[in-house]
Amino acid sequence: MTLDILLGDVRSLKQKRSAVRPIIAEVQRRFPGVAVAETGHLDLHRRTEIGIAVVSATAANCTGVLDDCERLVAGRPEIELLSARQRLYNEDED
Repeated sequence: MTLDILLGDVRSLKQKRSAVRPIIAEVQRRFPGVAVAETGHLDLHRRTEIGIAVVSATAANCTGVLDDCERLVAGRPEIELLSARQRLYNEDED
């Protein structure tokens, strides 16, 4: 899943790092089975893209965990979630 995020009052890449780091840490703390990282808009100081990945035996479990991660991030008052895109892969895909 990728989350496209507009950050609040951020005026530099240094401020951006200090705003994004707690978001990533909170997702990792609340959902220890997911991988999460900043994956896009690295050169823009008011935008970021966060990628979240999870592996599970069922698509329903993956979707549920990703939905919970999305709600957690969207609930933060200092950011605006612009979009969230999910993509499921299965063992039959190359």
